[in-house]
Amino acid sequence: MARKFLFNDLYYYHIYNRGVDKRQIFIDKFDYTRFLESLREFNQVEPVGSLYHLKKRQLRDAIPPAGGIASLQRQVDIMAYCLNSNHYHLLIKQNKKRGISEFMRKLSIGYTCYFNEKYKRSGSLFQGTFKAREVKSAHDLEKISVYINCNAEIHGIAKSENWIWSSYLDYIGRRKGTLADKKDVLESFTSHLEYKNFSKEIIGDIKEVKKLMKDNF
Repeated sequence: MARKFLFNDLYYYHIYNRGVDKRQIFIDKFDYTRFLESLREFNQVEPVGSLYHLKKRQLRDAIPPAGGIASLQRQVDIMAYCLNSNHYHLLIKQNKKRGISEFMRKLSIGYTCYFNEKYKRSGSLFQGTFKAREVKSAHDLEKISVYINCNAEIHGIAKSENWIWSSYLDYIGRRKGTLADKKDVLESFTSHLEYKNFSKEIIGDIKEVKKLMKDNF
């Protein structure tokens, strides 16, 4: 996974990729759910391992501490996410050296193996190595969180409030999901409503830019 830049600890990055040849990488709700579960499982520095193969008397020792993944050492903090049918977006903060690279390597391999086995295919699922962009400022962090959380709406797939495969509902207080660590973004806002209104402004700005580009090229 050669990069033009190194991932730095405690820096934020916009991570994204899509299916090879723009193919679907999420076909049914179980695929979306599996990818979200993988975001948790592969984020552990010391994997707990699958609980499904343990006998009942072994479960007590194998179950993670109260709070689940949040109580374990994590390679990255997942700040926001959105899964669309043929691509995904993540907002990530690295917690340890090579954390992002290791996390994304395991995520890509793990989900590809699951997908290929389920749909009886072989070969690459994603279009090369994942793409990454460093977040440059606090305002950049806020805007990118909206771009990711509301990506389905930006692409005309569904209204953000109706798309359950992103962290937007958690950001506006309509869901209590624990996968996305929202505090670094939301500390800049006085309420969930303020973030919601900010999101509407950013969505409008992005759509206007896209329209201008389409009209002029």
